Amino acid sequence: MTDVHRAAAEGYARGADTYARGRPGFPPEALDWLANDLHLGPGKSAVEIGAGTGKFTSLLVRTGADIVAVEPVAAMLARLSAELPAVRTLRASAQDLPLAPASADAVICAQSFHWFAGAESLAEIRRVLKPGGMLGLVWNVRDRSVDWVDALARLVDVHEGDAPRYDDGEWRAVFPAPGFGPLRERTAAHAHTGSAEQVIVDRVASVSFIAALAEDARRGVLDEVRALIAATPGLAGHPAVSMPYLTKMYWCRAGGQ
Repeated sequence: MTDVHRAAAEGYARGADTYARGRPGFPPEALDWLANDLHLGPGKSAVEIGAGTGKFTSLLVRTGADIVAVEPVAAMLARLSAELPAVRTLRASAQDLPLAPASADAVICAQSFHWFAGAESLAEIRRVLKPGGMLGLVWNVRDRSVDWVDALARLVDVHEGDAPRYDDGEWRAVFPAPGFGPLRERTAAHAHTGSAEQVIVDRVASVSFIAALAEDARRGVLDEVRALIAATPGLAGHPAVSMPYLTKMYWCRAGGQ
């Protein structure tokens, strides 16, 4: 199996439970995207690469399609299997998929494509897609137009090191991609509501490069996050808060159409 970036291998191995608690689900528009733009439904097959703990997999199951969830980090895959025991799982990387050629109607990468955006993984995705099959990419992106969300992001970003991220935009450099049509895009507003400890502190703790920090450093970051919450009137003392997101959905067709 191709090496996984250290931040992902270490951070997600340590933080699978925190990831499951702190990461949001996806808005109703994502289910519409799967049905109407990726054409998934009963009788179709989909491969999810970088499936993590199954946050997006649970939405894929609702389409009625046959799902294969692929994830390289054992702890994340174990959590997914516990939550969704009926879903077929494979421990593998995007660059080496143990799947037959032309076997999938769609390949989905939720919160993951930035980790493996490159010619090798796209060639492998193209190999397993049927002619005319769809590649879908989706991310929940924190809405930094909100002041406290921007302040939170700045606390986190100083620790990112060389970890690839959606925000750096480098994943876009692989498009237009050989064998694929133009990349299309749609956006939906979304929010994760719960206690501040769950939707803010656990969300930060679930970031790969934060989870991979030495324990004292990790605790220091989370203490800074709690201090930000305490200093923000719209958050401090509230039993439930909402973390605002923009859900970014992209898709293109194999075969260049």
